[in-house]
Amino acid sequence: MAAKVAIAVIAGPTASGKTRLAVDVARLLGAEIVSADSQQVYRGLDVGTAKPTAEERAAVPHHLLDVVEPGEAMDAARWASLADRVVAEVAGRGRLPLVVGGTGLYLRALLHGVVAAPGRDPELRARLEEEAARGGREALHARLSRVDPAAAARIRPNDLVRVIRALEMAAGGRTQSELFAEHRFAERRYRYRLLALAPPREELHRRIEARAEAIARGGILEEARALADRFGPALPRLPIGYAEAAACARGEIEVGELARRIAALHRRYARRQVIWLRREADVEWLRPPFDPAAVARLCRSAP
Repeated sequence: MAAKVAIAVIAGPTASGKTRLAVDVARLLGAEIVSADSQQVYRGLDVGTAKPTAEERAAVPHHLLDVVEPGEAMDAARWASLADRVVAEVAGRGRLPLVVGGTGLYLRALLHGVVAAPGRDPELRARLEEEAARGGREALHARLSRVDPAAAARIRPNDLVRVIRALEMAAGGRTQSELFAEHRFAERRYRYRLLALAPPREELHRRIEARAEAIARGGILEEARALADRFGPALPRLPIGYAEAAACARGEIEVGELARRIAALHRRYARRQVIWLRREADVEWLRPPFDPAAVARLCRSAP
């Protein structure tokens, strides 16, 4: 069913210009945008996740933004199921589904299916959570570095959920990195063109720094305060920058320092995104300047 549907994908690291380019391309093609961003799925977290603006959303239909509440679970399998439904609806309207985002695991789940990994082990998870509580999340991440260095390079030390999942998979006999490496060559679920934006490193870092300044001074503090009012001090797992914004809202760091920390986090995140995309078998890298008309022609010609 899905294999008969053609989709286009615009991927790339954070702040590389995906959103603006995708809107221009979608307008040229009469396409609809399907967000593949694991941070923009959360309602109410708009500034810190750099969601498309109201004007951009009005210009082109967007899907899979604001899907879940902060703290609610969302994984690649659930997202891919939602995306399959949206893609079918968009294609059924005779329009091109244009998938846009930088979450590599989401993209791979959509294009090749969910990786065949061991199931969840509640007892092991409880032991690992207890270990993290005793020795700290950094220690658990260091353990992952010894077991699966490539996974440790992809996952933030503070991301306890993903660190535990990677250790859980390794305990099943094969590391997450081994399973992911095989998975990228799995059968295609769609006909697709996978394009990835590749601005020069210096330009990307300038864009990240400008975005971090805009986020720090553009409303993330208000979003962090709203989260604190809702959840208290025990904030749920949140997108990049919100823990730092909460600290700033409490007066523990200055806004300038918040911008610097957000920029550093996004630089590391961008590096992980690029590493992930380089492992994709079918990726086509695009160098700036990004010409919407040329990109639209590529999107129109899925293999």
